[in-house]
Amino acid sequence: MSGNHQHSHAIPQIGNEHRLWWALGLTTTFLIVEVIGGLLTNSLALLSDAAHMFTDTAALAIALAAIYVAKRPADRKRTFGYHRFEILAAAFNALLLFVVAFYILYEAWQRLGSPPELQTKGMLIIASLGLIINLISMKLLLGGKDDSLNVKGAYLEVWSDLLGSIGVIVGAVVIIFTGWTWVDSLVAVGIGFWVLPRTWILMRDSLNILLEGVPAEVDIIAVEKTLLTIDGVESIHDLHIWALTSGKISLTAHLVCPTGDVQTILNQAKARLAEEHSLEHVTLQCETEGCEMDHPDAHLFKTPSHEGHQH
Repeated sequence: MSGNHQHSHAIPQIGNEHRLWWALGLTTTFLIVEVIGGLLTNSLALLSDAAHMFTDTAALAIALAAIYVAKRPADRKRTFGYHRFEILAAAFNALLLFVVAFYILYEAWQRLGSPPELQTKGMLIIASLGLIINLISMKLLLGGKDDSLNVKGAYLEVWSDLLGSIGVIVGAVVIIFTGWTWVDSLVAVGIGFWVLPRTWILMRDSLNILLEGVPAEVDIIAVEKTLLTIDGVESIHDLHIWALTSGKISLTAHLVCPTGDVQTILNQAKARLAEEHSLEHVTLQCETEGCEMDHPDAHLFKTPSHEGHQH
């Protein structure tokens, strides 16, 4: 048996930290303004936007905490370090969004029967300020959203807030010209329904990582084919691909290599996986003959020329 490791360590991006601090300062400041404004104008749409702004603030604070926790070095109890905390933060942010969206939908339903009197000019001014704040926050988070689910969660919440601000502005203008106060509740419902599917995507991606599923950006069938085309590899089993956090993917596998130089096979496999699939944290084990499967969920793959080989 022989093992081969390509080590890489997940390092939180410093740029994300600065972006999150700026976005947190902006959203926290405006949250206070929007809550007061929503209560004074009696606008559910504005309060729903304020609720989303609150989850933005919580999400940004959690995202920052996750980055600081993830910086802690690995130790004997947590040999992978604390990077998984970022995914827990992303999942928690998704839960917050679900709760807020359903609450707004419920409150809107209650109000549709008896729309309250609204201060539309106040709604318009506050929502316009919110739009500016959200645009700035989105610009700040744009550069880090593709590298981290944690930052992506915060970005999605700010994005939903941006649409919420636009919705409130449009609603306020419609009410000013038509007097249809029920439009306020309609806008709130629209914000809720827009947020839900995007929140589900964030939750799904977070759960996939927590359950150690194959990352969406990895084609496991293509990885199998790559390993099976390496000279000397007869079959593979116990192939596992998972992510510790966003972009930090690991692979382990057992290669059955009856002939050939083990070190050469391992070096070639490592190089091919890095070049063709961007997989660099790899642990491979070579075996000269097949073994009995140790557990029912182990993976077994064979080359077409060895269909009759039994494991």
